[in-house]
Amino acid sequence: MLGSRQRPYLKPYIYIIILVSVVSIFLFGTYVFPPRSSFICYIFSECINGEFNQRRPIASRELTDAEIASRVVIREILKRPLAQSKNPKIAFMFLTPGPLPFEKLWHKFFDGHDDRFSIYVHASREKVSHSSPHFVGRDIRSEKVAWGEMSMVDAEKRLLANALIDPDNQHFVLLSESCVPLHEFEYVYNYLIFTNVSYIDCFDDPGPHGSGRYSERMLPEIEKKDFRKGSQWFSMKRQHAVIVMADSLYYIKFKLYCKRTKDGPNCYADEHYFPTFFNMIDPGGIANWSVTHVDWTEGKWHPKSYRNQDVTYELLKNIASLDKAAHITSTAPKRVMFKPCLWNGVKRPCHLFARKFYPETLGRLSHLFSNYTVVV
Repeated sequence: MLGSRQRPYLKPYIYIIILVSVVSIFLFGTYVFPPRSSFICYIFSECINGEFNQRRPIASRELTDAEIASRVVIREILKRPLAQSKNPKIAFMFLTPGPLPFEKLWHKFFDGHDDRFSIYVHASREKVSHSSPHFVGRDIRSEKVAWGEMSMVDAEKRLLANALIDPDNQHFVLLSESCVPLHEFEYVYNYLIFTNVSYIDCFDDPGPHGSGRYSERMLPEIEKKDFRKGSQWFSMKRQHAVIVMADSLYYIKFKLYCKRTKDGPNCYADEHYFPTFFNMIDPGGIANWSVTHVDWTEGKWHPKSYRNQDVTYELLKNIASLDKAAHITSTAPKRVMFKPCLWNGVKRPCHLFARKFYPETLGRLSHLFSNYTVVV
């Protein structure tokens, strides 16, 4: 009787011992022979890109002294919140060769909001005479700028440096002479001041006008897998603007090896420096699209330009309501990639500004402004 009572109670323990043994053998095997099966990865949630995470060190090589110093500075800036302003402002930075043909339109946009914005004008070819009181006295010291050269990035950094002097400037927008606003000031202000990211365009273009412009002379600090492309027309929060001012390591690499040359493929620093830099140092802190709309669908060296007959209520309203950002690769055939525009996790229209508009469109734009712009 005693034996018959004990036998049923032994079986569960035997099953448990066998199960533990099998699991132990399996785990030991995965440690010695790391599995590459995506199914196994799915079960254990321990994979990166379909491969088992063996907790390899993040850096696959030893960092240089300059890299270590740069990463320390960037890390400290990113982790420490900047002093909050009681009167946060947006710095509107105009990068232009000369006059601003849409100054009257911008005056209409800015009027009545004097304490919530700052203006900075970098005119690289000729001195600008201003018609709007908002722009008077807002010119900064300028240098010559050549398209496709590092001097373009230098001008952008010069604008940022001047705008950073004012501690109330919390967001920084780069605009050209052909840019126009798509929304009223209130909408733009709330969109930028309360965002949690910088709107820096960034995508991986494997074609000749993307990673094909990469130079191995940028090694070891910049690897080809990190090289990115994007529109130069950025909008960034103060924390990122400070980091740009602090960077010399990656800036020098682009100054030396990303330029137009007779010997190899041309590299245009204004399309690659900021996208590559932020992709490397704070990829989660950028939106990967620009708040300034540019139409590259014509497949030419320059984006589509709008003449007077092109400017209609429907055109402006359509641009202002786009909620997906498009990236076009330079591969053959070209690929068009769409990305939903998320503002603090919520789908919103992508663009606050648009270019390139000819000066002749000023009258029509001014007439339509109050109709196609909205406050949300």
